[in-house]
Amino acid sequence: MQLALSEARAALEHDDVPVGAVVLDADGNVLAKRHNERELVGDPTAHAEVLALRDAAAATGSWRLTGTTLVVTLEPCPMCAGALLSARVSRVVFGAADLKAGACGSLYNLCADPRLNHEPEVVHGVEAGPAGELLTSFFAERRSAASTM
Repeated sequence: MQLALSEARAALEHDDVPVGAVVLDADGNVLAKRHNERELVGDPTAHAEVLALRDAAAATGSWRLTGTTLVVTLEPCPMCAGALLSARVSRVVFGAADLKAGACGSLYNLCADPRLNHEPEVVHGVEAGPAGELLTSFFAERRSAASTM
């Protein structure tokens, strides 16, 4: 999670929401690490999780990421949860819950829907404090800047 938090902080350099993601293989080796880049590249799908999954697939030479773990600072949204399900990620570890858009237990629970073809293990709340603080500070600064305009 420390590597994911470091990635999240990197998103701040280009005014993106500070979310970081890391994909690990079954032995714990890093396959990919990314952060949000929606503002940087103008792409609504440039979430940390999607970018990391793309890089991990390229690194392994397969879209099937069976046996991998996705570590992310914020609970995946429906798009990202769908992507990790499609990639057959075996385990998802996230920090802060997302009560407004979380799809791994908070608002939705795509990762535990028996109607879907895959159900990864989900571990929540890992380093939730630091992950949540990054997000809280980011949005507080944006609100403060908006109120001074």
